[in-house]
Amino acid sequence: MTIHCEAESPGELVQYLHVRGHIFCADVPEAAGGRDFGLGPHDYFDAALAACKTLTATLYAEQKGIALERVEAHVERDDNEERRGKSVLKIRLASHGPLTEAARSRLHAVIARCLIHELMTTADVVLETAHLEGSFGASVDPGEP
Repeated sequence: MTIHCEAESPGELVQYLHVRGHIFCADVPEAAGGRDFGLGPHDYFDAALAACKTLTATLYAEQKGIALERVEAHVERDDNEERRGKSVLKIRLASHGPLTEAARSRLHAVIARCLIHELMTTADVVLETAHLEGSFGASVDPGEP
């Protein structure tokens, strides 16, 4: 899968993301010079975790016949030490429905291991940044600042 992201006009902070058939935007808050037209990149990162946890619980409950009516995930970011290499995301979960304690425990265990959680905490993520051919006009010498 490829995600395409670009501004509509030069110098514009609002970025439009194209994912499959969906288009959504990213921006920064007004205090940071943006117009707050969309979530910031960090917000999408945190939101991915919340969505993964709730979707994982819902799919698991459906597969196992657990009477989960809905699940909520609240993610609170503490980024006070982020520049020093530490970011804390506090996740609060609420499972709704006529659930036994055993079912709640199973759901909690599954939610704790959702794919995005695992990616954020245990995966060896490799990022490769390269020039998108033909998009910036003349090539820039990699030795230039």
